[in-house]
Amino acid sequence: MKLSFNSTLAPVLALALVAVACGSADASQSDDQPTAVVTANILGDVVENLVGDQMNVLTVMPVGADPHDFQASAQQVAQIGEADVLIVNGAGFEEGLLDVIESAEADGVLTFEAISAVDTIEYDEGGHGHDDEEDHDDHGESVDPHFFTDPARMAVAADALATFIVDNVEGIDEVALRASADSHIAELNALDQEVADTVAGLTEEQRVLVTNHEVFGYFANRYDFEVVGTVIPGGSTVDGASAQALAELAEVVEAEGVPAIFADASSSDDLAVTLAEEVGDIEVVQLFSESLGDEDSEGATYLSMVRTNADRITAALSG
Repeated sequence: MKLSFNSTLAPVLALALVAVACGSADASQSDDQPTAVVTANILGDVVENLVGDQMNVLTVMPVGADPHDFQASAQQVAQIGEADVLIVNGAGFEEGLLDVIESAEADGVLTFEAISAVDTIEYDEGGHGHDDEEDHDDHGESVDPHFFTDPARMAVAADALATFIVDNVEGIDEVALRASADSHIAELNALDQEVADTVAGLTEEQRVLVTNHEVFGYFANRYDFEVVGTVIPGGSTVDGASAQALAELAEVVEAEGVPAIFADASSSDDLAVTLAEEVGDIEVVQLFSESLGDEDSEGATYLSMVRTNADRITAALSG
């Protein structure tokens, strides 16, 4: 079939192509401001609040993306390469972007690794996140990258990022950015206290977590919980679990009397549901673990995400 082309549509089509090419760029962004490109949307939300109107902020991963298997488009790779500053979580969190990040750094893109600013914990072979804090300079494969489940650590990372930007990015109003940063850091520290207050009613015996994979180690470390097992061994959702491993975990869940399994809103909960059915009389509770939720969800921002997770964990374990 031959299609006719109406020349009057040319300007409209041209505008549409421009809009597609712009991708995630915000229409309100200013060309004369420096641009920060952020890999993960959880970190992106914090950065937007941190820098205020001092920078354009582009976040690579959309809401709902699983950071362990996310692949960047050609346009996003170009945005990363052209950033005035690239802000990453680090410690292997962005599994599908590691080559892109390394390439950008090699090309001289100014890069800030958020986890480098905080005390880290390592994955434990038994899935326990309640270990003593250790400060590791080498963020290798054994370091848990999910520091953002602890808002106190996020506040520390945010403070370090603000200093990094002021010291290294040209065109920044230091006073204005610092004021914006201090305001948001205060919110993060207040959130830390709010979470502590929320979980305060749980007994030591109730502070036991079984999660879809090893993502709440820092939460456990901060608020005196213990992660007794994970459905998927390790810290990546791209790994799997054997039938034997699930059977062994079912025994742990029954022995501990755990009332809930906490699954990831941004990845499949099929294995968690299978485990719950095996054990019986146990709830599968969705948490916002590695991605923000939709705009109309209870996890649309970092602050609401952490608050919602604390509320859901407390409700599930206190029942």
